[in-house]
Amino acid sequence: MKRILIALAVLLAVQVADAQVKSPEAAKKAVLAAEEASQNPKKNTKVATWLKLATSYMDAYDAPVGNVLVNSPRVQLQMMMGNEKPVAVEEVVVDGMPFKKEVYANKNLYFDGTDVLRIVEVTVPVFEDPLAGALAAYAKAYEVDVKQSKTKDIVAGIQAIQQRYFNDGMNQYSLGDYKKAGELIVKAAAASETAPNSVVDTTALYNAGYIYWASKDFETAKNLFEKCLANNYYYENGEVYAKLGDVYFNLGDKAKGVETLETGFVKFPQSQSILIGLINYYLESGENTDRLFELIGQAKQNEPNNVSLYYVEGNIHKQLGDFDKALAAYKECATVDPNYDFGYHGQGALLYDKAVELSEKAQNELDDAKYQALVKEYEQVLLDAIEPFEKAFEVSQNIQVKLNAAEYLKNIYYRFSSVEDKYMEGYKKYNEYVKANVQ
Repeated sequence: MKRILIALAVLLAVQVADAQVKSPEAAKKAVLAAEEASQNPKKNTKVATWLKLATSYMDAYDAPVGNVLVNSPRVQLQMMMGNEKPVAVEEVVVDGMPFKKEVYANKNLYFDGTDVLRIVEVTVPVFEDPLAGALAAYAKAYEVDVKQSKTKDIVAGIQAIQQRYFNDGMNQYSLGDYKKAGELIVKAAAASETAPNSVVDTTALYNAGYIYWASKDFETAKNLFEKCLANNYYYENGEVYAKLGDVYFNLGDKAKGVETLETGFVKFPQSQSILIGLINYYLESGENTDRLFELIGQAKQNEPNNVSLYYVEGNIHKQLGDFDKALAAYKECATVDPNYDFGYHGQGALLYDKAVELSEKAQNELDDAKYQALVKEYEQVLLDAIEPFEKAFEVSQNIQVKLNAAEYLKNIYYRFSSVEDKYMEGYKKYNEYVKANVQ
């Protein structure tokens, strides 16, 4: 799970270095006083009463952290924290990286290898969920603010709560507590929808959905991904459809899973995640894979000049093991758009993979005549890959596509470098390009 990156839009709740942060004791006392005022009939109709309660809860949230600022060097923090000293120091691994964990009475600080603070984990909050208290107070402030004179302040407060919940959720994700991470990010989304902010935070919904999906809590993930789609949020290249389709399959609703993937495929035909999900379904279910080409055909009717559809068609044939049809589809890309680099690259990669397959087959062949025939075929297919790779390298404006093509070409030319000088020259050309552009 940790190897898969999710969409991150970490909205850091920035503390002001010069701000006066209350001690936990003082913050608790302030909240209790503000709560008492909010119960007073003479005061609880005033917006100022509820704003005071909200900010008191926010102060209570910040109190255990004190003057600690994320991304600060340890030396700077030591000056800011004064006499506050850790009770223990541990070497830990967080998200696959080594960290030094300093344990304090009410929090843990995580420093990376450069001695910079990256994560603050509050272990003893002043209240169990002070942000919930603050959010409820802001909601009440909006309710009693009949003149809407404080709407801007209320919105700013709600957004600060949203940011803190989201940030805490991402910290818990990094620390490996996925259940807590999902809960906190869902709270961030709920905070964002609170009036008068009233914004659906689709990024938070997707992140929470991803975490629940990866944790195999498919029912919760389903609700979150469905809400993303209801709000026209698909994430990169329709990834929400791919994840939701997988969720339905895991919940045993194959019909809904296929429907979701097919809907996503029509909207995002270039999505490899959706495509692989569909291919796996049709192969595993034994159903007719012609349905995939029906979908491609429908898309072509709607967008006959969409060259990517021919590229996707080639990918499907390649996944299904039909070399000739895959090659024909990749070649068709050049007819639709002579400058479409992926078509040329797909053609070259298909030929290269075929050459590797022939090479492996030759190595296992004991009959010398058959072995020689396979080697000859292997070499010809490998040489055939040069032209499409060079065309991809020539027309592409994408450095990664050019680099990838150059890597293939470097290897092919090296294979024949002892045969003719032109192959050695080709090897030198692309080897130099790769060395000059790989960081």
